[in-house]
Amino acid sequence: MPKMIDVEELKDGLKIFRRADVRHSRWYCRVKIPGVDRYKTTQLQTANIVAAREAAFDADAEVRFKLKHEIPVFEATFRQVAQEFSDFQKARSEAGEITHHRWRVMHSHIKTQLSRYAGNHQINQLGQDKWTEYPSWRRKNGTGRSGGMVSNGTIRDEMTTFRSVMKFAAAKQYIRDSQVFTGKLPVDKAKREEFTPAEYKKLHTFARRWVKEAVNQEKIWCRTVAYNFVLIMTNTGMRPTEARNLKWRDVHIEESADGRALVRLSVRGKSKFRTLVAAGNVGTYLQRIRDISRATGDNDPVFTTYKGDASRTLYYALVERLLIDSGLMHSSSGSRRSTYCFRHTYATFRLTQGVDVYFLAKQMGTSVQMIEQHYGHITPVKNAAQILRGLPGWDQVEAA
Repeated sequence: MPKMIDVEELKDGLKIFRRADVRHSRWYCRVKIPGVDRYKTTQLQTANIVAAREAAFDADAEVRFKLKHEIPVFEATFRQVAQEFSDFQKARSEAGEITHHRWRVMHSHIKTQLSRYAGNHQINQLGQDKWTEYPSWRRKNGTGRSGGMVSNGTIRDEMTTFRSVMKFAAAKQYIRDSQVFTGKLPVDKAKREEFTPAEYKKLHTFARRWVKEAVNQEKIWCRTVAYNFVLIMTNTGMRPTEARNLKWRDVHIEESADGRALVRLSVRGKSKFRTLVAAGNVGTYLQRIRDISRATGDNDPVFTTYKGDASRTLYYALVERLLIDSGLMHSSSGSRRSTYCFRHTYATFRLTQGVDVYFLAKQMGTSVQMIEQHYGHITPVKNAAQILRGLPGWDQVEAA
């Protein structure tokens, strides 16, 4: 913000001033935009204070007219607004409101694809057609993360960021609210890629050897923590954000009514708090981490770096390396896995074992509708005995 001199307030929200960092003596005005923490600054093209006052009132009236008729007050390219959006999300990640990984993904979408597609366009000129044409452009002008054809899941993720930038632009008065892209994403949603039991067993077996093959003390520490992090996530169904916020005071080792050990975790995401329970083996995994951690106080985070600081990335690079080395980075459909796949695996395993959808929704902090929508493909397996009853070759096996 340039240094203002000779400031004169003409009315609430309207000031005229000169700038100390320029050679000319022309006046500027600054108009406060109602409802947001923003100002519209305009050079008034005059060095005469009387003329400057009149021009400032004209500029104020023009801003109010535009606001009344939903005309954008500011002019900017998509690239400029997208960078401002990325900076805002990075600040949120540093404040703990979102994960650092989430910001990195959105920033990558903007830098590598969205700015190429719409960067030089005035953001207030982008219409719904620019939104619906993105999948075709993306397939013709790029590849997926593995070098092959770009997947629908990747396109959906990029378009979600595209729409988020437009929502940000509307909040900042760059565009009208009605210009934010609407409707469903025009490509199918990516399937949630859980591990099969055989894949999870393979990962489990490989990870133990992977830890032992570490070449120095620090790498042994990192791999041990990452391995136990995977076990904890797969056996609790926690979201990555909840794991990132987990502190040792939130971990409670208890006994069930029949005397078996269980773990109660008080977890919190962006704004919601909930309690989940896990089997006693999760307590073992947590204790392995605590035994080697440099941060074990009640208010210290459970998942930390080697030096004892909170892990903002939740061992993203380590988990990625583990999945690549074990040959499990991509699912059978070719989709690339992420930390969230452990939550999906938890849900799949629980449903396969016959856990009621209502109780599972409560445990995972989501809705029954979401469970049925995303894990409906598990129901036929869970209810195979009822579905196949009466078919030739089934009743005899069941009776046997």
